[in-house]
Amino acid sequence: QVQLEEFGGGLVQAGGSLRLSCVFSGRTFSSYGMGWFRRAPGKERESVAAISSSGDFIYYDDTVKGRFTISRDNAKNTVYLQMNSLKPEDTAVYLCAADLNVYSSKYLYWGQGTQVTVSS
Repeated sequence: QVQLEEFGGGLVQAGGSLRLSCVFSGRTFSSYGMGWFRRAPGKERESVAAISSSGDFIYYDDTVKGRFTISRDNAKNTVYLQMNSLKPEDTAVYLCAADLNVYSSKYLYWGQGTQVTVSS
C-alpha cells in the first residue's frame, strides 16, 4: 500500500517562498507519476503541478506557472514543490498524490495534506 506524507507547509508573507516535500513509501516510487493539488476554503480541489515517473513530463496550472517548480528525487522517494512569489490566493491545504498514470484524472493515492497560509 502506498503511503504519502507531506512536509514543509507554514505561514509566509506574500512574496515569500516555501518548499513542500512529499515522501513516498510502500511501492516503487520511480514507477509512479506524482501530483500536487490544493484545496482552498470554499473551493474545489485543483491540480497545481504534476511530474511523470521519469521526470520527462511536467505540468503546471496556469495560476502557478513561472512561480512554482515541481521536481522529484527517485533515490530519496520524494517529490518537491518549490513555491516562490507566493500570493494570498495560494493559501490552501496542499496535497500530494500518486498514480501509475500521471495523466489520470483520479489519482489513486493521497497524502493528508499540509497547510500553506500566505499573509498579505
